[in-house]
Amino acid sequence: MKYYIVNAFADEMFKGNPTGVCILDNIISDSLMQKIAEENNLSETAFVIKNENRYDLKWFTPKSEVALCAHATLGASYVISNYIDIGNNSMTFNTASGELKVNRNKDLYEIELPLTMPKKIKLSHKIISDIFHIYPTEIYLSRDLFLVFDSQKQIEALTPDFTKMDKLEEGLGVIATSKGDNTDFVSRCFFPKLGVNEDSATGSAHSSLAPFWSKRLNKTIMTAKQLSSRGGTLYCEISDGKVKICGKVIPYLSGNIDI
Repeated sequence: MKYYIVNAFADEMFKGNPTGVCILDNIISDSLMQKIAEENNLSETAFVIKNENRYDLKWFTPKSEVALCAHATLGASYVISNYIDIGNNSMTFNTASGELKVNRNKDLYEIELPLTMPKKIKLSHKIISDIFHIYPTEIYLSRDLFLVFDSQKQIEALTPDFTKMDKLEEGLGVIATSKGDNTDFVSRCFFPKLGVNEDSATGSAHSSLAPFWSKRLNKTIMTAKQLSSRGGTLYCEISDGKVKICGKVIPYLSGNIDI
């Protein structure tokens, strides 16, 4: 099968979130997809097969299939638009999370995600402090545990204990966020349960981050930075009860997987 690695939400090479994109001519089993994703050892591998005028899309981490992955969807869109159905600037995907659409505008790729507003919860001071060595000012829950800190400096300095984080009952992953120094808001995202201690640039997390900061900042259009070692830039908009997230995609590798 054709195989590509691209960097989503990247402004330049070696930034953003690398994702594998496998273009299928025929359906293969989920177990084989999982083995390929484990072999690729990227945070996500996307598997795409054309279905009439749409595309069926699945995402796998090295450990398991996931229900939603925005950066790998943007990566798949880039591959389709530039290598498979060249010039296609509007793509519709059938996924485990329903229908997802991506539109291309020059070098920006935009995906619309469902809006998920985090809900405030209480959690043991000791549990969070043991993981992060600092306690957040606010704690929420969406798909992920959602921690709000006072400053970007605190986000940058986090050194979490991933072994203890993996045992958390709340949330699929953990989002740490604050207002940004030179951008609207910043975040870091951790998913040890999925075999990804820290994700480079997490589009799906912004389905919660964007509405949270939109309400807090009284803005509907925002720029976000994910403060991983690679870094990621995401442009967010709240519109008609949805979250629109867009970013650039930088190609890195094209080749073949031989099974």
